[in-house]
Amino acid sequence: MKTILNVIWLVLCGFWMFLGYLAAGLLLCITIIGIPFGVAAFRIGVYALWPFGHMVVDRHDSGGASFVGNVLWLILAGWWLALGHIVTGIALAVTIIGIPLAVANFKLIPVSLMPFGKEIVDTDRPFATR
Repeated sequence: MKTILNVIWLVLCGFWMFLGYLAAGLLLCITIIGIPFGVAAFRIGVYALWPFGHMVVDRHDSGGASFVGNVLWLILAGWWLALGHIVTGIALAVTIIGIPLAVANFKLIPVSLMPFGKEIVDTDRPFATR
C-alpha cells in the first residue's frame, strides 16, 4: 500500500514539492554559512519525494544551535515551503482519492517549518538511529 500511495503522491505533488526543496537547497548553498540549511532542504526534499513508509522523529541530542537554525530557516525558506504544503494539501483534500495525500502534506508542514533537531526514519524502524 505504501508503494501505491508513494507513486500517486509522486505524480500528483511529490515531484513538484521536491523541486521546491531542491531550489531552496541550491539557493541556500550559495554561501558557506547557508550550506547546513541547504543540506536540510535536500534531506526534507527526498522525504517529500517519497514520504509514505517514513516518519519524522525528534532528536533528543539537539540543543540551542538547532533552535537558532530553526529560526533562521523559518525566515529564509521555511515559511514558503510550508505554504506550498498548505496549498497543495487543500487542493488534494477536494477529491476523495487525495485525502490521504492531503494528510501527508499537512504532516510535512512542521518539518518544513523547523527541520533542525528532527530525523527522518523508516516506519519499520522508528527508534533506530542512523
